[in-house]
Amino acid sequence: MNHARIRHQFLLDSELSEKLAQLSRNPSTTKSEIVAKAVQAFIEQRGENELDRRYGKRLDSLSRNLDHVRRDAEMILESLALFIRFSITLHAHTPVPDKATQAVAQERFQKFVEQVGRQIASGKRSLRDENSGGGGE
Repeated sequence: MNHARIRHQFLLDSELSEKLAQLSRNPSTTKSEIVAKAVQAFIEQRGENELDRRYGKRLDSLSRNLDHVRRDAEMILESLALFIRFSITLHAHTPVPDKATQAVAQERFQKFVEQVGRQIASGKRSLRDENSGGGGE
């Protein structure tokens, strides 16, 4: 990488020139370094503004959509937790099922999983589709 330095001439008003002189009094820095850093910061800031202009609206929209998804997921998880709590409470005193009852339960669960798969594949959603009758076939 070529680090050749190129001379530039520009004018500053007296107030800004005095501030530059004050900053450069520190022996560890020069006016050239200060101006170079200021120009670099200006260019980087302008690039960031360009990115905001180009992608800011899209990122804001994606962020809002993500917030909606997060809210929906929280509602689903809370609904599931309440349903599980209700179900456990309802069946707390049910006797331990025998093998035949376990087989029926497994078959019903398998049918449930298949129905969920069909609903997702078809694009139907029980909570949004008023004509679905709660998702049953």
